[in-house]
Amino acid sequence: MNRILFLALGLVSLAGSAGAATESAPGSRLTAAQVADRNVAARGGLEAWRAVSSLTMSGQIDVGGKKDLMVPFVATMKRPHKSRFELRFQDQTALQVYDGAQGWKVRPFLGRDEVEPYSATEAKIAAQAAELDGPLVDYARKGTKVELQGMESVEGHQAYKLKLTMKDRVERHLWVDASSFLELKMEGEPRKLDGRMHNVAIYYRDYKVEGGLKVPHVFETAVVGVKKTHRMTVDHVAMNQPVDDALFAKPQLASARLPGK
Repeated sequence: MNRILFLALGLVSLAGSAGAATESAPGSRLTAAQVADRNVAARGGLEAWRAVSSLTMSGQIDVGGKKDLMVPFVATMKRPHKSRFELRFQDQTALQVYDGAQGWKVRPFLGRDEVEPYSATEAKIAAQAAELDGPLVDYARKGTKVELQGMESVEGHQAYKLKLTMKDRVERHLWVDASSFLELKMEGEPRKLDGRMHNVAIYYRDYKVEGGLKVPHVFETAVVGVKKTHRMTVDHVAMNQPVDDALFAKPQLASARLPGK
């Protein structure tokens, strides 16, 4: 689901135990592998998530501005690594798509009436983003190493702090609730603002059961040193709906506008 957040951030700025460290950190009773296994179980189970071939979320996202403008979005993901994010406002649609190897974006809000390829940085981030099931589902098969680094408090919840090292050696920290074993927070891709890099944190809230699986319905992204956060609220979730691969291909200009416009 972090793939959704990567795509959302790109547009918002407009307006299994193998591979895990098994030793427990001080003050913890569980190993990294056990925390990961309990997280997957709490979210619905490994086999249930493996059975999800596509995931679509729609709702509202805060794009900022003086009036905290909320606009509708639709995010669609399909295995193994395809994604599409649409943001609609004033009869126009901004979008980002990734076909598993290449990505494109359309940004009419910036007066750019053309399809642009991902930058080298955007392509790298897209390739690193987790699949639709999240970072701990099938983590070993994805080539991720998980280490436990102790306990921390996240918004009043005691949480296990995990260090994830992806197969490309990118490192991220993830905090898992010590009671519910659901994700509370994860490090995002650092963002460059005012000429320097700022750390990013993504908070997961309001979990609901969708098709037997627990899915967060509120994502809030905070950039260290920036007071304003961005909140995405999910109203509808659909799993295993038929999704044509053409949806993730290079967009035609007409597809960047609402029908009939």
